[in-house]
Formats: sequence, C-alpha cells, structure tokens
Amino acid sequence: MHRRPGLSARLKLTLSYAGFLAVAGALLLVVVWVFLLRYVPDNPKGLLGISPNRYLLVRTFTPAAAVAMAFLLVFGLVGGWILAGRMLTPLTRITDAARTAGNGSLSHRIRMEGRQDEFRELADTFDTMLEQLESHVAEQRRFAANASHELRTPLAVSQALLDVARRDPTRDRGELLQRLQTVNTRAIGLTEALLLLSRSDRGNFTRESVDLSLLAEEAAETLLPLAEQRGITLDVTGGATRTGGSAELLLRMVTNLLQNAVVHNLPADGTVTVHTETQGDTSVLRVENTGHPLPPELVPTLTEPFQRGTERVRTDEHAGVGLGLALVHSIVHAHDGTLDLVPRPVGGLLVTVRLPGML
Repeated sequence: MHRRPGLSARLKLTLSYAGFLAVAGALLLVVVWVFLLRYVPDNPKGLLGISPNRYLLVRTFTPAAAVAMAFLLVFGLVGGWILAGRMLTPLTRITDAARTAGNGSLSHRIRMEGRQDEFRELADTFDTMLEQLESHVAEQRRFAANASHELRTPLAVSQALLDVARRDPTRDRGELLQRLQTVNTRAIGLTEALLLLSRSDRGNFTRESVDLSLLAEEAAETLLPLAEQRGITLDVTGGATRTGGSAELLLRMVTNLLQNAVVHNLPADGTVTVHTETQGDTSVLRVENTGHPLPPELVPTLTEPFQRGTERVRTDEHAGVGLGLALVHSIVHAHDGTLDLVPRPVGGLLVTVRLPGML
C-alpha cells in the first residue's frame, strides 16, 4: 500500500521530548514571575529600601532565562534523539525480522534478551507466530509433494498400460481395460479425498445438528459387506449423541474410521466395535478394532497425510491413499474436537473422537 512519507517515530518522540522540556521550562519561568518577581517593588529603592528593583532583576534574569530555555531545547532534542533510539531498538529488530519473513525466510527468530516488557512480549509473540507459520508452510509443502507423488503414480501406470496396448495390439483388451479402470478409480478417489481434505481445512461448511449414533449405523451398514467378506464382526453400540457440524463431513469421518478398522484388522475372526455416548457437554465416538500390535512411535504419524506404517500398505481393491486418518483428523479439528489414537496392548487400535455436544 502506497502512503505519503511522514516523520519517523524516532523524530516524533524526539520532538515530543524536546517540546515537553520546553513547556516545563516555560512553566518554571511563569512560576518565578508569578510568585517572585511580581512582588518586587518597581521603584528606585527596590525591596525594603535596598537595591536592586524589579527592573534590574528582570533585566538580569531575562538573558539567563533565555539561555536556560535554549539549553533545555537543545538538551531535549539531543537527549530525546538518543533516548528514542534506545527505546525503539527492539522495534527495529522486530521490523527487520518481519521484513525477512516477508521475503520468504521463516527460519529467522528475534530471541530478544532482557526482562519482560511490551516490546519483548511482542517479540516473543512474533517468534511464536513465525514458528507456527514455518511449521504450517513446511507441512503444506510436504503435503503438496506427497500429493503430486501419489497422483503421478496412477497416471504413470495408466501411461504404461496405454504404451503396452499400443505396442502389442494382440494383448487382451479386457485385462487392460480392467487395470485401467482400477487405476483410474484410485486416482479419482485420491482426488476426491484431497478436495474433501481441503474443504475441511477451510472450515467453510454449514453447521447443523447431527446424531453421531445414526452416522455410525449408516457407516456400519455401508461397510458390512466388506466386514463379512473378511470375517470381521462389526458391532455398533450406544445411544443418541448429538453434535453440531456438517453431516457429510462427519459421515466421512465415521466411515473412514470404520473402513480403517476393518481393513487393518486380523486376517479372520476380527472385531470392530463402535460406541457413541454423551459425557457432559461432550459427544464421544469410540472405534476399537483388533489387529496386529502397533509400535507406539508409529501411532502419532498415522494422522499425517500419505503416511503408512509397516504392514499397512495394501495392494487389493481397498488400497488406501494415505489420507484416511489424515482426513479424520482434519474433520475433527474443523469441528473443534479432539482425536486420540491409542494402540491396544493385545493389538489393534482404539480411536476416540470428542466433539462439542449439542442439546
């Protein structure tokens, strides 16, 4: 934004200091006149018949007062300039850090020394903002790089299949079309997940009253054929649990949790339990599944986009794109809730979602 040039803050403070001293000196002279010189008789004999009189005192005092005023003005300008410079030094450092950040370097920190005051509080707040911004930008860059890599894979596979079909016209077209359809379906699913993740991150959705228990039943009904195919028992318990938010996003959240619990389970005779309840002013959704033991250090990474732990990459028709729990985390955060993942001692995972309740 273009603005007309003006006086610097240091010059304004300097003029303020000098003006304050000049006004204080002038007031002191007025006090001397009002309470002293005006009571000196203006006659040849002066005060108590002793010289000097008022005329001589004023004549003698005026030059000295003028010199004192000039000294106060110069002292105010010089001292004010130095004092303003010392006072504004922290602000200069903050400005330099902001300018550096504006040029794209977010690693710079002010780290102002000294005791706590307004400038140091501002510097600490600015450092915290830079740290969070740097972390967010790094996360977005990793996300963009991973998303590009994930999208490039099905496109590369499609290109390879088309090249094979072009070089070998006698190859079974049905097999090629089936593989192309599988790859294309995966690419479409990944794109839709990315769009939904972006929408949940922005939080631009209409909030309405939603019953988590009904969403759990709907998601369970949708995934029941998959659970039966894998020999997994799917159980939904609990009562009505209402919260405020987007029914579409919350349904995707529950569906992703259930699909993750079904897919990453025991090869046979596994279980998935979904429970909803209200605890005070909090709506709770709990998804617990059996499965192989998970290393504790792996669990915190499961909500990161495109992160897949050991033995979690699948090659069947339900292969994930690494956005399931990342999308769940984003939806929960957009609804002002919390997401807790705890590995079960006997294997599997316990996921607890807490959202603000609604009466």
